[in-house]
Amino acid sequence: MVLHLQKEIETLKKHLLYLAAVVEENVRKAVKSIEQRDKTLAEKVIEVDLEIDRREVWIEEDCLKILALHQPVAIDLRFIAAALKLNNDLERIGDLAVNIAERAIYLSITEKVETSFDYHPMTRKTESMLRRSLDALVNLDADLAREVCRSDDEVDALETEIVNQVQEAIKKNPEQVDRLLHYMFVARHLERIADHATNIAEDVIYMVTGEIIRHRTKIHDIQSRSDDANET
Repeated sequence: MVLHLQKEIETLKKHLLYLAAVVEENVRKAVKSIEQRDKTLAEKVIEVDLEIDRREVWIEEDCLKILALHQPVAIDLRFIAAALKLNNDLERIGDLAVNIAERAIYLSITEKVETSFDYHPMTRKTESMLRRSLDALVNLDADLAREVCRSDDEVDALETEIVNQVQEAIKKNPEQVDRLLHYMFVARHLERIADHATNIAEDVIYMVTGEIIRHRTKIHDIQSRSDDANET
């Protein structure tokens, strides 16, 4: 029974890693379709998302089957619990890649805006976070996962920078507001992908160590403010 459980877990890992590779590639293509105003590439991203959705359902069913048939405990139970969450995050990243691709299609068939925005720093950082979170998953590397979590603030700052640039461009070119808003939403989609990469990293840390670090910074900030108030 134990041997059969381990075989099913190994199969589940392979399915998760395959889904992760497809999602990562779709994000890369979505970003490229924006940068190159490539309608054909953006449409391919949308087509692949159907496969991502199907595989997400299969993986969830596999997780529930393992839980029902084998009732795993300890590290095996942690892995299945984390796999369910990872699976959901990967599917959501796939959806965000589609959102970017849809923006690319719209922008590819409209007149190019006069102001350009440099997405390269943000896309490189976001893609790096996603890639490293998946590497942490493959290697069960909690230290690498922690590095990913620390990178999230950098992406947030880059998103704020682009949003500010778009807002300035709207003030100067109000007649282009519809097209400019699409560029702002691309930055927001990238920021959300980084958030999901952080979620994956947090789940890897839980999988490896059993430590739940989600919301820890937020809770620490609330406690600090409460302590400061009590002192005054």
